[in-house]
Amino acid sequence: MLSKKTKYGLKALTYLASVNNREPVQIAEIAKHENISQKFLESILLTLRRNGFLGSKKGKGGGYYLIKEPHEILMTSVMRVLEGPIAMIPCVSLNFYEKCDDCPDEKKCAVHKLMLQVRDSALEVYRNNTLADLIP
Repeated sequence: MLSKKTKYGLKALTYLASVNNREPVQIAEIAKHENISQKFLESILLTLRRNGFLGSKKGKGGGYYLIKEPHEILMTSVMRVLEGPIAMIPCVSLNFYEKCDDCPDEKKCAVHKLMLQVRDSALEVYRNNTLADLIP
């Protein structure tokens, strides 16, 4: 299940992408428009800023803004930053691989085989969507 952190992060990014002039938007405005707790949103936006999706400006007229064009922001990147590994189990993860302690042979493991398909299906969707695709 998608975490609230990821859901709200996607909503905030989409809102920022829909702002025509790319001017900084205050957290309070995003929180109100997207019905998100301002304190929780603040930590999400900080994560997105630290990972190169957003910039911020302090003071009057300050707020958060996209530092890339929406079509340049891949959903694979956003999901990995906000949600963590895309794979549901570590033995099929591309970036966070770990061998499962309870599995002697991945090639014979039914769970491994199924989760590879699940991972590949999710990656297909995320790789073929950018933030621009989410803008209403």
